[in-house]
This record gives sequence, C-alpha cells and structure tokens, in this order.
Amino acid sequence: MKIGLVVNPIAGMGGRVGLKGTDGAGTVAMALERGAVPQSGLRTRRALQRLASRAPDACLTVAAGDLGARWAEGLGLNLIVADLPAPTGTPNDTHLAVKTLADCDVVLFAGGDGTARDVDAATTPNQAILGIPCGVKMHSGVFAVTPDAAGAMVADMLFMPDRITWNDAAEVMDIDEQALREGHIAPALYGYARVPVLRNRMQAAKGGPRINSGTALADAAAEIVARMDHDTAYIIGPGTSAGAVIQAAGYTPTLLGIDVMLDGAVVGRDVDAAKLEMITAGRKVRAILGVTGQQGFLIGRGNQQISPDVLSRATRDGLIVLASDDKLRGLAHPVLWIDSGDPDLDAAFSGFVRVHTGKGRQTMMRLSAG
Repeated sequence: MKIGLVVNPIAGMGGRVGLKGTDGAGTVAMALERGAVPQSGLRTRRALQRLASRAPDACLTVAAGDLGARWAEGLGLNLIVADLPAPTGTPNDTHLAVKTLADCDVVLFAGGDGTARDVDAATTPNQAILGIPCGVKMHSGVFAVTPDAAGAMVADMLFMPDRITWNDAAEVMDIDEQALREGHIAPALYGYARVPVLRNRMQAAKGGPRINSGTALADAAAEIVARMDHDTAYIIGPGTSAGAVIQAAGYTPTLLGIDVMLDGAVVGRDVDAAKLEMITAGRKVRAILGVTGQQGFLIGRGNQQISPDVLSRATRDGLIVLASDDKLRGLAHPVLWIDSGDPDLDAAFSGFVRVHTGKGRQTMMRLSAG
C-alpha cells in the first residue's frame, strides 16, 4: 500500500486566538497579528513520530517543503519527495499537492474541514483519505481522533492491513466560518470519501440538529452556579450545554466562544488564549465544558483557546462537564476524547470524569487520548 502526505501549513491557526478557523481573505494575517502560532506541522510531526516508532522503515510519498517533507525529516522514514511549484498560501497548493500523489492508495493530510474538502476534490475515485486533525472544530468523518492515532493507523495500513476495514461513505462536511464568527452555525455536506476504520481511532462526523434537553441542562447549570467557589476563574466552553451555566447566572453566553466567570460575574467574553491566560493568572481555575455531538470531544474541538497550560492548572478534577442523556447515548463511541495539543497532558487527563446530565444527576464517562 502506498501512502502520500500533504500538510496545510495554516490549518487551525485561528483556534488559539479565537477566530474559529482560518478560512476567508485576511484571516491568516489577522491570526498572525494576534500572535497565532502554526500548529499543523507540529501535529503532523507527532503523527509521523508515532508511525516511525511502529514502522521505522515505512515509505511515504510527501509533498515538498512545508506542505509535507519538512515535517517528516529526521525520523528514519523512507521519503519520496514530490516536487511542486512555489506555494501560494491558497487552497490551490493542496490541490496541486494531492494531484502529485495520484498513484498513492491513501492520502494522509493535515488540516481541518476546509482541507478535507480540497483533498477530497483532488483525489481519484479509488483513493482513500485520512486526516490528521489540525482544524478548529472538525465536522467531517475523515479524521483520526488524534495525531498519534493517525500515525498508528498508517502503521497498521502498511504492516497489519487485516486490522483495517474501509468506509466508502464518510461525510465530508464544512461550515461557513464567517457565519460562525457571527454566531451562526451553517454546516453543509460536500461529499463522501473512502476512509480507513480501526476500532475507535476515527472520529465520527459531527452530529445533526440538537435534541432539546434544555430543562434538565438548565437545572444542572443552576446547581453548578450555586456551588461556584469564591476567587475561582470558571472557564465556560462553547456550545449550548456549557452556555447554560452563563444563562443560569443571568447572562447571555458567547455560544461559539470562550467566556470566563469570577465570583458570579462574567469577566471575559469570547476570549482568546492570551486573554484567558491573563484573566486566570494566579487564580484557581475550573473549566465548564460541553461534549461535541456524536463525536464525543471534550477538549480540542472548537475550544483551542484553552491552552494546555491553563488546562494543567485546572487539572482533571477541575473539569465540569455538562451533556444531556440523549447526547451521551448518541455518541459514536462510549468515550470522551481529549486532544489538547500536548500529548503528555492528554495522557495525564485520561481517566474517568463526571458528566452532569440534570439536577443531582451525574454519570461517569471515560476520557481518553486515543
């Protein structure tokens, strides 16, 4: 089996700085002005390190430079570098890179939903794709749950192919990021792709319309507000479940961003990573988070503003999770996921967490790094 690699160097840059993605003219420049640091290359490196540890003689055909080869160097892998024109920083780079991988059976790519669309559009009908998750909030069903899981799957495809099954109809989804920044979720289905499947290493496509379990969540949120500690910064994650806590305190939540509460008041709205670090400095920290529908992500999808440093100060015991019973029953796998960007932190946080599903009602769920 031949594996190709292409990396979108700018994927996910808007996450830490609260831009909800990097699509759209001028968004990358805006992200850089806010101090964003590219992450996709580093996450690709993680995936390839896992591959190299499992299969040190693996052969990959890689796009040149930042589009692939740079992140695979020095790992002992056998690399075939595909020459490309000078990069333009546009989706055309991905399109041309994938075209050079036409003889590969699987295109391993690093990016988010926008990259998945570009890759899927450029592959041949017989090619499969596998995403190293690098976007902000990935809705498509073509991504591994973590970079490490992606690397492990490639190793299995190459040397233990009998462990792999194939899904010929994985959804390729994307959302309008400009509408998202304005508080409107507008997902759309762009096609279906062939992807490898191995146990619970692949994330599901993002779930559909929300089931209204508002009363139970509102009761749980009110209970959480009543028990908030003095002089403790409560980070409120995106989504309706976590936002119910802001509402229970008498405020309007930033549905698709990060808010912060301190002593019963909202002291930060739609904050980026830098602002969150400043607000929480020197204080006890707790994080109130919802669960992504069907996928089950707790950390690492849509809430990258919460840096590994802030999470480490919250600790796993400082996580307060809200989700409806219906959402938990609808998960593709009976587990919650963490993909913070720091594999050591992810391992330390792995274990069991309590999920608040109603007033006085909790259920235990396993939190896993994949």
